[in-house]
Amino acid sequence: MCGIAGIVGNRPVNEAAVRAMMDRMVHRGPDGEGLWCSADGRVVLGHRRLAIIDPTPAGDQPMVSPGGDLVLTYNGEIYNYVELAQRLKAEGCVFRSHCDTEVLLAAYQTWGVAGLAELNGMFAFALYDAKAGKLICVRDRFGEKPFLYTEQDGAFVFASEYKALFAVSGVPAEIDNTRLLTFLNQPRIGLDDSRETVFPAIHQLLPGEMLQLDLASLEVTISRYWNLTPDPNAGMLTHEEAAARFGDLLADAVAIRMRSDVPVGSCLSGGLDSSAIVCLNRRHLGDGPDYHVFTGRFPNSPADEWRFAEQVIAEANVISHETEPTAEGLASELDDFVWMNELPVGSSSQYAQWCVFRLAKEHGVTVLLDGQGADEVLGGYEQYFRAYLTGLSGSEAADEEPAIRERYPLALADRVEGWKTALPARVRRGLAHLTNKGSDFRFGLMPDAVLTSGQAAPPGSLFEALREDAFHAHLPSLLRYGDRNSMAHSREVRLPFCDHRLAEFAFALPPGHLMGEAQTKRLLRTAMKDVLPEPIRTRWNKQGFLPPQDSWFTNGLGELARATVESLSFRERGYWDVDWWRQVLARLAAGEIHLAWVLWKPVIAEAWQQHFVEEVGCRERVDIFAEVAA
Repeated sequence: MCGIAGIVGNRPVNEAAVRAMMDRMVHRGPDGEGLWCSADGRVVLGHRRLAIIDPTPAGDQPMVSPGGDLVLTYNGEIYNYVELAQRLKAEGCVFRSHCDTEVLLAAYQTWGVAGLAELNGMFAFALYDAKAGKLICVRDRFGEKPFLYTEQDGAFVFASEYKALFAVSGVPAEIDNTRLLTFLNQPRIGLDDSRETVFPAIHQLLPGEMLQLDLASLEVTISRYWNLTPDPNAGMLTHEEAAARFGDLLADAVAIRMRSDVPVGSCLSGGLDSSAIVCLNRRHLGDGPDYHVFTGRFPNSPADEWRFAEQVIAEANVISHETEPTAEGLASELDDFVWMNELPVGSSSQYAQWCVFRLAKEHGVTVLLDGQGADEVLGGYEQYFRAYLTGLSGSEAADEEPAIRERYPLALADRVEGWKTALPARVRRGLAHLTNKGSDFRFGLMPDAVLTSGQAAPPGSLFEALREDAFHAHLPSLLRYGDRNSMAHSREVRLPFCDHRLAEFAFALPPGHLMGEAQTKRLLRTAMKDVLPEPIRTRWNKQGFLPPQDSWFTNGLGELARATVESLSFRERGYWDVDWWRQVLARLAAGEIHLAWVLWKPVIAEAWQQHFVEEVGCRERVDIFAEVAA
């Protein structure tokens, strides 16, 4: 797990510019750095290393092929590198190290871009191919690792983080307010669902994409190297057969993510997904080795899941560490938290995640497994039941709907139709201001503020809904949070449920295998029988890792919220309706604590403007080209 950066120019590049980008990402790779420059000076690649596999100098990057015509700077892990190395050795490859970086380099040298299909991992990399006259840039299938780039006059510049790109000259920190406000209104979209970003000058590769840069013309060509293709052999399996096969796949996904030359542990919330990983790991390790788990707690709050986590800790016989994030802690660390996250985050739960990764660092555990991705691949949210029923015949839906409504009362709650939703948005906003009621974020914006509509057509099937959330909306933002919060503390997070084999298998099954019998993640629940404690396996309610944000705003974050709304910058932003937010503060103080969730949005947006956008705007920059520097 590392940080990558580089510049390709139409004339010699200033090496100091790439070094400046690398300096902005020391947290991503505190164990070493490297720089490579082509003979003509037009290509400079940089790397910050967090040493996980083969931490010797043999694994340093940028890594150059034996013939010198290929150079790789790479961020991530190829989990099946052991198996790939065996195949490549059979084809004549000789390895000088034991790291996955060299395996990736050899795979390209042997198979070309076709070798991407063989990789099981999370990765973002740039590979200089002198013979082909190209720079090959790739992002993994789910988008676990970031790849950001900008095209300046005569230069292509890339890095793992926004702050690194802002270390060089010519990259404006202007923002797209429409994207920002769209995200604040609907955190599923706006910042992570498009190749365009909130900074118009910066773009990102999407999950499963490959960018090829022609070194002579600097022309960019982007294509997909992977599209989710359901396993054609899975569709005829019974539910029990499918669950057994899925259990084997998940166990292998966990096992290969345990490959490491530094300590590995797990995040544990007490929910189904992280608990499954911990219990599978105990089976993988056997009774002997110690295994450390890290949990965020919120004592005396309904958000605290400790009673469930304790059962898993006892069942798996692991060593437990706990942290208790607080509103005061967030307020005191807000500047660092925002600087490292780089973009606004959807709720204070991301700070809780930040605290868990910091706890792991304090106890010397470098690699952590976590459960992200299960909900979007396996049907873990109640709202998917509507799409699930849509795909059934009338009689099948009629048979299943009563049980769903009984177990998940809100899953199929009929939308309230009436005068409120029938009125135009401008009229609704006016009434909300007149009556001092309502909690719609849009009521706090000026009438001319522009948002992108997130009201897409309802998915026609369960798998359309899952595909949308896994690869376009929702999960990409969660993966961004996990990447930034883990790397802020120089930790690596690995996600077994983002193994593409699981998605290809699950998406081939009948919908009932995933959500039949009124069960979210039915496939996982069946597969984990006799693996998980039964009270965990049959936890029907989905509880996100959420701090008690409502009480946080009546305590440690209340003063921050008031200072935000009353600040000069808030008034001058142009899109906030200050009077509305003052009313929200007053209503919150009067007991409407649910308003804390809408109040988070302007608070985090303004903190981001102050601690990231303005900060990168005033920091020193380095010229891209050598002759300018001279």
